[in-house]
Amino acid sequence: MSLLVVGSVALDTVRTPHGRIEEGLGGSATYFSVAAGMFRPVRLVAVVGEDFPGRHVRFLVSRGVDVRGLERAAGRTFRWTGEYTGDMNQAETLRTELNVFASFRPKIPDAYRKSRDVFLANIDPDLQAEVLDQMVNPRLVGCDTMNYWIESKRSAVKKLLRRVHFLLVNEAEARQLAGEENLIKAARALLRMGPGAVVVKRGEYGALLFRECSMCWVPAYPLECVRDPTGAGDSFAGGFMGYLSRCRAVGEREMRKALAFGSVLASFCVEGFSLRRLGRVRAEELHARYRTFRELTRF
Repeated sequence: MSLLVVGSVALDTVRTPHGRIEEGLGGSATYFSVAAGMFRPVRLVAVVGEDFPGRHVRFLVSRGVDVRGLERAAGRTFRWTGEYTGDMNQAETLRTELNVFASFRPKIPDAYRKSRDVFLANIDPDLQAEVLDQMVNPRLVGCDTMNYWIESKRSAVKKLLRRVHFLLVNEAEARQLAGEENLIKAARALLRMGPGAVVVKRGEYGALLFRECSMCWVPAYPLECVRDPTGAGDSFAGGFMGYLSRCRAVGEREMRKALAFGSVLASFCVEGFSLRRLGRVRAEELHARYRTFRELTRF
């Protein structure tokens, strides 16, 4: 049994009202891998440059991530610089340097092709489709996307949705892709495009799970201090897919529980810059916070 993720590994420079970090470990696949790794080992496919620090690779390995699919290419690693001010739900992008990520074409190692479950993190939808073309009958496929791909490659995104079981997007992306302002109508429209379930991430307002005949909402775990929201959505996805990957069968009950674990892991992520907090979470901490979360939401 295995879980594969394909996405970005980056070096992030982030400033918030609580401090600043220079070139910390980041990227969609990184946050996903560390969160999902709380449930099972994760296989990572991504690209970094010659300048990518070896200590970050060692950290990923220490968290149970299989890095045989982490390509090191000639050039500089993908870098992102952002700032959070009053609204901690939304970052202002100050600088993006794609570098080696600009020419990334995922090559799935032979040992990964039979991975049981797959998550396609936020990359070009044509590349996401190429990843699926290289896989052998995965059981579960989840994917993420963003406003840029929805605007520039809408047809490719919609074509991909016919091949996935779970779509995870934020509110704005759901409305943009569906062409509906009402969130429930938007989710219903997205379900008609093909995925078996749609998860709408709402930041500090939690997340919604939509299926054809059901809907579920979980709040965000309440925190006194949010230091850095970067990677929260990817950590949520990691918790969601990681838990489902551990399940023998995936039904309504398992998906609702996965939603809660996603919220809990996102809460650990935002308590520190980069992977400083999420990367130190122990299994007993995760399950203790999950139990607290369950009590907070039970009535």
